[in-house]
Amino acid sequence: MTSQVPCYTIINSPDLDVPNEMQLKQDLEKGDTNVKIETLKKVIKLLLNGERYPGLIMTIIRFVLPVQNHTIKKLLLIFWEIVPKTSADGKLLQEMILVCDAYRKDLQHPNEFLRGSTLRFLCKLKEPELLEPLMPAIRACLDHRHSYVRRNAVLAIFTIYKNFDWLVPDGPELIANFLDTQQDMSCKRNAFLMLLHADQERALNYLASCIDQVHTFGDILQLVIVELIYKVCHANPAERSRFIRCIYNLLNSSSNAVRYESAGTLITLSLAPTAIKAAASCYIELVVKESDNNVKLIVLDRLVAMKEHEGMEKVMQDLVMDVLRVLAAPDIEVRRKTLALALDLVYSRNIGEMVLVLKKEVAKTHNVEHEDTGKYRQLLVRTLHTCSIKFPDVAANVIPVLVDFLSDTNELAAADVLVFIREAIQKFPALRALIIEHLIEAFPQIKSSKIHRAAVWILGEYVEGPQILEVIAVIQQTLGEVPMVEAEQRRLAGDQTDEQQQSQGNGAGEGAATTSGSGTGSGNASNKVTSDGTYATQSAYSLAPVAKAEKRPPLRQYLMDGDFFIGAALSATLTKLALRYAELEAEPRAQNRLTTQVMLIMSSILHLGKSGFPTKPITNDDTDRIFVCLRTLSERTPEAVAVFTLFCREALGKMLDAQADEDQRVLKEKQRAAAKVQPDDPVLFGQLSNGRDNQLGENVFESSLNQALAGTKNAQMSDISSPNNKLNKVTQLTGFSDPVYAEAYVNVNQYDIVLDVLIVNQTNDTLQNCTLELATLGDLKLVERPHPVVLAPHDFCNIKANVKVSSTENGIIFGNIVYDTALNTNVVVLNTIHIDIMDYIIPASCTDTEFRQMWQDFEWENKVTVNTSFTDLHEYLKHLLKSTNMKCLTPEKALSGQCGFMAANMYAKSIFGENALANLSIEKPVDDPESKVTGHIRIRAKSQGMALSLGDKISSSQKQSVQAA
Repeated sequence: MTSQVPCYTIINSPDLDVPNEMQLKQDLEKGDTNVKIETLKKVIKLLLNGERYPGLIMTIIRFVLPVQNHTIKKLLLIFWEIVPKTSADGKLLQEMILVCDAYRKDLQHPNEFLRGSTLRFLCKLKEPELLEPLMPAIRACLDHRHSYVRRNAVLAIFTIYKNFDWLVPDGPELIANFLDTQQDMSCKRNAFLMLLHADQERALNYLASCIDQVHTFGDILQLVIVELIYKVCHANPAERSRFIRCIYNLLNSSSNAVRYESAGTLITLSLAPTAIKAAASCYIELVVKESDNNVKLIVLDRLVAMKEHEGMEKVMQDLVMDVLRVLAAPDIEVRRKTLALALDLVYSRNIGEMVLVLKKEVAKTHNVEHEDTGKYRQLLVRTLHTCSIKFPDVAANVIPVLVDFLSDTNELAAADVLVFIREAIQKFPALRALIIEHLIEAFPQIKSSKIHRAAVWILGEYVEGPQILEVIAVIQQTLGEVPMVEAEQRRLAGDQTDEQQQSQGNGAGEGAATTSGSGTGSGNASNKVTSDGTYATQSAYSLAPVAKAEKRPPLRQYLMDGDFFIGAALSATLTKLALRYAELEAEPRAQNRLTTQVMLIMSSILHLGKSGFPTKPITNDDTDRIFVCLRTLSERTPEAVAVFTLFCREALGKMLDAQADEDQRVLKEKQRAAAKVQPDDPVLFGQLSNGRDNQLGENVFESSLNQALAGTKNAQMSDISSPNNKLNKVTQLTGFSDPVYAEAYVNVNQYDIVLDVLIVNQTNDTLQNCTLELATLGDLKLVERPHPVVLAPHDFCNIKANVKVSSTENGIIFGNIVYDTALNTNVVVLNTIHIDIMDYIIPASCTDTEFRQMWQDFEWENKVTVNTSFTDLHEYLKHLLKSTNMKCLTPEKALSGQCGFMAANMYAKSIFGENALANLSIEKPVDDPESKVTGHIRIRAKSQGMALSLGDKISSSQKQSVQAA
């Protein structure tokens, strides 16, 4: 087996002009200290760039080595590390004996920094002939007064023992004796680390002798002790009882890193409820006390992994209230993960306590101005919603808290509340009276047209009995005086409307228009009408007109702003209420009185829409809906009445059932399959386990065996034939007839790309300075320039290049290979390497509301026309999802059946946290089965590159499918 060249320190250097060797020698011989330093730096960079100067070694030994300058000493350590120490036949150079003597003097130098840095340098030496004469000096450093020297001496002995154990045969015994006498924690840590790897039995004996003092050790030593216990207990489970108490003690360490590692080790050693509870409590304390959000998220992930383990979930259910302490963190992602974890763990015994905590959190968000407050309120609403649906007993406590959100300025939180109320009122008939009562109470305080519209629908659908008149009275109160056109005309003319008179009569003249007899403190005042119809009083003493703002009732204001959709929804609700009242009230006069009252409101809305007072006139669609409501009330045909009184609620019930089915299906997909062992499963002899993945810990033997056999994951025949296999990602860079053949394997990790380029010399000449020159387009950055190589005739080599990725965009890597022959310099141009966006995109899911919000917020849109050979809509959708890595958010039931057209929403996330949305609208004639699918796909993203790249991917996949057809 050929000896491997050690990996040296790499120093990046710009293009250097190769100087004359004689000039270098002269500078090293006769220059002053600064000149020697600069020359030595130049020599080091030249050596790293592949130059060879065997004649300089003796010059440096004679004229530079004796200099006692610290900078020169440091540079010489790098120089001796990288300079070739053997001749062409593999024998050690004679000059190195002199260098060895210089090392020995430095190891005995009175300056502790020089001793320590020399010892660190010796760790990198791979020549035992050089190390052998130095062993007495290295051993002597173990007794040095300074801890810096002692700890580096231990590391040097550890490395030498690992590589050449015959040089220090009593290494473990020497270090064990050293460990017993040491007080410095860094020295003890290095010594213990050596024993851990070199003589585990001695390490265990030492640990057993001081197991009661472990909690007093420094964190660096405690971490090594945790590592030892983990390895020993996995290799020999009988030792668990001996060391598990030590791990329990380390859970109370002052170092967060030690506590984290100890908790992780504890749950791999024991599944006893006390161990699980102790580890989970330790993790929760870490999340609460640690200030770094990334650390909080990492530890929360560990808690989530524990929860998914069947044996741990029940123990962790009692820790829900502790988990909720994490909500004190200000970061929204931490809060989101915490609430999701708490929801999964909560059960009937502690749901009441959890709801109380969430109520307090809701109260805390009032009057707090923070950029994430709105999102947090929405999170709390959804969590309380889920709690109420899972545990109906707490719904009565939750409803009053949530109804307060309806008057919230955050429309998203209020919309979520109404979604919850709609579901609760349908599923829990016993709570209907309570919900209606709170909804009527909150109705006048709602500030958003969208929320009012949904609240009106719920009231119209579920109000019964005497509450019907109460609801109509509330609607009239929030609509204002009817007929509305006459009221607006009087307002414009300056007369008081009914609601203004009423508000002034109550002593609350807030927002009413100023009457003609009022002034601002001067009898010499005159009234002016402003452009929007309000009155401003101008005084002789005031320079600018002062106008009091008008305040209309909320529903009237929506209509005046041109939002007549709420008028149509209001008409449908009033129609339902009138029809239901007619069923309850036997007296025709009372029925007709209510019906005419309702019809007057509807006709007033129609009249207002055509009057020109609102900023936008009523649309034809809203007009038709209101006319249908008026006609239904006047004619009362059984079919129309059934639609208003029965079918709406049935449709809601079906939709909620469909949603529940979809949620159940998603839940089943997420749940891990039960522990099943197939007859042909390979037996893991290490622990005779059933082959299930253990997310919380690993079997050291099995993981090392897997890595030795197949890299990072198990290789199966299905992987080899899959399109993501390594062999399918090879890109040919040059032609077979080129003098230099090159091909590259593109290995995409999360944030960087590794190009493994194979270069083959197909000529009979030796290629000097064969260099791979690369450049990038897009958000890609080349980390370092590949070093030049020398290729013998028909030889080959592998060159690796790293490219950093900073966003999800299509990137291009291009370049050429430059090489020198005996006659001239040649260039071979390479094919371009296209970086596929699919390597960064993963399917994800979000709610319809979040999808719509993102669709509204994202400014970049890319519209791609469908051009395909597919004749089936569903097949095209499957092909699109497969080629874009997106997830279809539209439920399967909504897409089933053949109706000639299809609309679907799709969503994906990148590993950089970017969102990509897509809307598919396709059609084909139903009567022509051979016709092709037509339509378009609209892509939206926050960044232009994401939208364009995804569009390019869809276009290219369509071209491939057309060519294949």
